[in-house]
Amino acid sequence: MAIQRLAVLTSGGDASGMNAAVRAVVRTALDRGVEVFAIYEGYQGLVDGGDRIRPMSWDSVGGILNRGGTVIGTARCEAFRTHEGRRAAARNLLEHEIDSLVIIGGDGSLTGANIFRQEWPQLLAELVELGQVTPEVVARRTNLTIVGLVGSIDNDMHGTDMTIGADTALHRITEAVDAISSTAASHQRTFVVKVMGRNCGYLALMAALATGAEWVLIPENPPAMDNWEEKMCADLKAGRKAGRRDSIVIVAEGARDRNGNIIGSSYLQKVLEENLHEEVRVTVLGHVQRGGSPSAFDRNLGTLMGHAAVETVLAATPESEPQLICLRGNRITRAPLMKCVEQTRAVADAITRHEYERAMDLRGGSFKEAFRTLRTMLRSLPHELPAGQKQLRLAVLNAGAPAPGMNTAVRAAVRIGLDRGHIMLGVSNGFKGLIEDQITEMNWMSVNGWASMGGSVLGTNREVPHGRDFYAIARTIEQRAINGLLVIGGYSGYQAPYRLFRELPNYPAFNIPIICLPATISNNLPGSELSIGADTALNTIVDAVDKIKESAVALRRCYIVEVMGRRCGYLALMSGLATGAERVYMHEEGIRLNDLQIDVKELVTGFKHGKRLGLLMRNEEAHPVYTTNVLCALFDAESDGLFDVRQTILGHMQQGGGPSPFDRIQATRLAARCIDYLIEHAQPELCDSAYIGLEAGGIQIHPLEDMPKMLDEVNQRPKQEWWMDLRSIAKVLAQPMPQTQVS
Repeated sequence: MAIQRLAVLTSGGDASGMNAAVRAVVRTALDRGVEVFAIYEGYQGLVDGGDRIRPMSWDSVGGILNRGGTVIGTARCEAFRTHEGRRAAARNLLEHEIDSLVIIGGDGSLTGANIFRQEWPQLLAELVELGQVTPEVVARRTNLTIVGLVGSIDNDMHGTDMTIGADTALHRITEAVDAISSTAASHQRTFVVKVMGRNCGYLALMAALATGAEWVLIPENPPAMDNWEEKMCADLKAGRKAGRRDSIVIVAEGARDRNGNIIGSSYLQKVLEENLHEEVRVTVLGHVQRGGSPSAFDRNLGTLMGHAAVETVLAATPESEPQLICLRGNRITRAPLMKCVEQTRAVADAITRHEYERAMDLRGGSFKEAFRTLRTMLRSLPHELPAGQKQLRLAVLNAGAPAPGMNTAVRAAVRIGLDRGHIMLGVSNGFKGLIEDQITEMNWMSVNGWASMGGSVLGTNREVPHGRDFYAIARTIEQRAINGLLVIGGYSGYQAPYRLFRELPNYPAFNIPIICLPATISNNLPGSELSIGADTALNTIVDAVDKIKESAVALRRCYIVEVMGRRCGYLALMSGLATGAERVYMHEEGIRLNDLQIDVKELVTGFKHGKRLGLLMRNEEAHPVYTTNVLCALFDAESDGLFDVRQTILGHMQQGGGPSPFDRIQATRLAARCIDYLIEHAQPELCDSAYIGLEAGGIQIHPLEDMPKMLDEVNQRPKQEWWMDLRSIAKVLAQPMPQTQVS
């Protein structure tokens, strides 16, 4: 029998992005002709029933994308842990003939849902026996379908790369630590920052990687030595001696030593004050990490997971086991729910048994890789050069337009290269600096504080070598004895190395490994699904649009917002998805007069029926004729006086600001891989050049000679754009009303 009624609830601790998931569940279900209910106050509402189980309409979830927490509430419920409580819950669902549940919560909430499903036939039999439901109702609802979404800031669920709320929590932590670092540096002071994470050190680990903290303590990998306190204090002293003015120690709430003893922030404060002989301040971030408006990433993650949850419910059969909606790379996938829960609990069990190596293994390869990289970045000074090791001279430069995260990538590349025993050279002003020999040898402290800085300290430009430039570059490479080159940048930063590769037969000096790291807000580079800087730009757009929407609602206004991206519509589509824009105009789809007529008609109809806000997103080069000015004039002329039309061109503010946690973390990961590549290929017989990127299967490296195969040179974007598959979801969720209700 087809699914006819579905309910959604949020349970456990709240997490920013839950509202986006609820909105997606409700609107996707309605679009598919399924009646949908919201269960208020989590499992408590399920047990209580009554008006806590309410039918939802399209407009019930309007305007909630930017709100933190969960608008349908959450609560701890001891009653649901009992058989009697679950029987009451079953009765309440059957009163509404609901037989499918989408649960948004942590492992405890999802485990409870699975127990509920397993007991469902028994609960129904008991309810019939007690006369509380009729056999006819039971016959129509013999199976309970369960689909889970993980809402947890800890990012502690096995099977998914990210959980709803974790990215927003990282935003809160990095913002706090960035602010603390400035005051700490002013006073040459040490701060201990305590973050959440009882059995998972993800937030502490990634925050330390993103902020440049000097020491971190996580549950999965306690300090290896018994006298770890002495080692910590010695490292902090060495950092001060090297020139650092601040010392930041980040500790997860579940951090412990090798014997399982909890390491508290007060204990750390005492140890540091006794050994450093200075004031040490403690900041416990607490629930500020859970609250506030969700990041662009969490809005889109919640949206895509909520949509996938409904599709999974509709595809379920009576034999289907409960599924967990997961994120792998940039793809939404499914996995058996209880298998993921069991693996998650295995980590906590390993920590309890002091099996820390196993706990790290269970966290996965990317977690371990991040921890190894962090250990290098935490050092006060690099390791000494091993005897007999060849010392390479590796250069790093930025090319193309500025992108937040460039400085983070340079910092990581310089420090990792130095720690491996090599000489790191910083090239100023992109390839122009390479042509003019604007090169400086960099030391460990040259990049101190760069992790959180926007723009490009080295400088950058869009210069692409040609003609006599190749001779000048070859001369610089020879005179400086450069053995490898890391280029961090955008489209022109990829064009330039490819030209050097093509000129290799004419210039033997170009026979060095070159690797390109993608850094552009446009996200338009081949071989990488996410470029460094794009996430920061997306958050900048979303923050601006949130403010614009507040203004528009007050005045019955329609805004057309123009975003960057040239002929790549990534920023337009993803910001439209994150802000609930009714329409997204981008170059990949073009703009047709017939489309505009339909859009105008829908806007006018909406405002006639009480609509107070219109939001349209436009990619800057969506169409040469239908510019933002033209669209604004057209919509204004056709508004019949029902609404005003305004345009907002966000411009270069999208390229500015400190990088987001995502961009800082990925810039560091990619830079580490790039340095490994240059070291490995810095031999005459192995001098291949390449470009690196984040793809669905993880970090991938492609030969530079393959670039034309993956690139649409006319439109300066990849031939395959993974995010284009999300257009249909954006259109469904942003429509004024589902077609099933209109008809």
